[in-house]
Amino acid sequence: MRYILSAFLASAAFALPAQAEPNLEKGFDGALQGCEEWLLNPASWADGTGSFIKAVGLGQQMGLVESVEEVNLPPKQLRRANHYWRINSTPTAGYVLVVSDQLPMCHITGGGGTDLQPSVQTVLTSPKFTARWQQLKTSSQGDMATTTFRNRQDPALSIIISRAKAADQRLDRVQVLATATYQMGN
Repeated sequence: MRYILSAFLASAAFALPAQAEPNLEKGFDGALQGCEEWLLNPASWADGTGSFIKAVGLGQQMGLVESVEEVNLPPKQLRRANHYWRINSTPTAGYVLVVSDQLPMCHITGGGGTDLQPSVQTVLTSPKFTARWQQLKTSSQGDMATTTFRNRQDPALSIIISRAKAADQRLDRVQVLATATYQMGN
């Protein structure tokens, strides 16, 4: 009987549709908040990172690390004076936020052993996100969707977010990639 119940529960778990996980949502939203905070409020980190960490709101879930794997790094032209924040959302999945104290940019990657697509999509369609970001355009290639957003508070800040178009895609690669830049006045 115990084996039948275990088999039933296992098959039921595979039959359930993919759902967003609150810790993965919180982690991605926190990475986005960190990006905005770093670029729009440099005073939060100029004299130490305590105010920055508090503003992001992830507490112990987010920590500064000395380095990250190559796959988490921004494009080469944005690799200057970088700082790396690891955001642990589950034991097997999370995000990396890369910022610079010399270039007006931030870069977010997400991946791991859990499907991030439902959580990322939930954040991108949430009232909290859409109140801060205006969607400009979306395109797709293969199984990935890419959307460009402009910040509503400061239109000089834009972000391009690429993620899986549907749930249950491969887990052996970066599942979400976002790069934000702040266009300085000429």
